[in-house]
Amino acid sequence: MTPDTIERGIVINASPERVWTVLTEPAFLGRWFGSGEPVKIDLRPGGLLLFDHGVHGAIPARIERVEPPRVLSWRWSQGAAGEEPDDSNATLVEFTLTTDGPAGDTRLTMVESGFARLGLPGDEAAVRHRANSQNWPGKLDHLRTDCEHPAP
Repeated sequence: MTPDTIERGIVINASPERVWTVLTEPAFLGRWFGSGEPVKIDLRPGGLLLFDHGVHGAIPARIERVEPPRVLSWRWSQGAAGEEPDDSNATLVEFTLTTDGPAGDTRLTMVESGFARLGLPGDEAAVRHRANSQNWPGKLDHLRTDCEHPAP
């Protein structure tokens, strides 16, 4: 049976507004998820988010929720590169930001869900869940670093 959800949380020594800015910045998203080029992002529900994964091709996502500076979510295809996300081939990634502690740090919670209902062949959904589970900690560490130590 394929697990359905991945959940990770981190505390970032920055305000929710700073984390939001980095999380939605095209250049950061391109470094974080893509080939290094800024992503294309239409930051509104229904808007397109397009990650360029170099040799792996373009991976489109659809923005689901935008509630600055607290909630951002998108649905992205787990199928072939270039495949538009829909309910049968995509997972939902949701970031929730809350203030943590008296210093005003930010607790970021990331939940990626929908693996169990992916219409992928064989055990491909389980393979995707495993790969994404392994990749999220590094991605979130990169986010924390960009928030806490802005590039000059």
